Amino acid sequence: MAYLDWVQWPAMLVTVLAAWLIGSQRPKRRMTGFFCFILSNILWSIWGFYAEAYALIVLQICLCLMNLRGCKKNFRGQ
Repeated sequence: MAYLDWVQWPAMLVTVLAAWLIGSQRPKRRMTGFFCFILSNILWSIWGFYAEAYALIVLQICLCLMNLRGCKKNFRGQ
């Protein structure tokens, strides 16, 4: 299962991409950013289970809920 060590790298890249997209003035790009953040939450949680980093998993669940809220607010604004 050492291949799961590599999950942290795509998780990091998707997180950085999401942060870049969230800063956009365009609602569609912001929405893409929220979806990227949710994908990164999933990837970080997978890695967290593998690494037994339970605080990270709880953090990702909380952040995912906030990202879902952001999606909802951004969608209403379109």
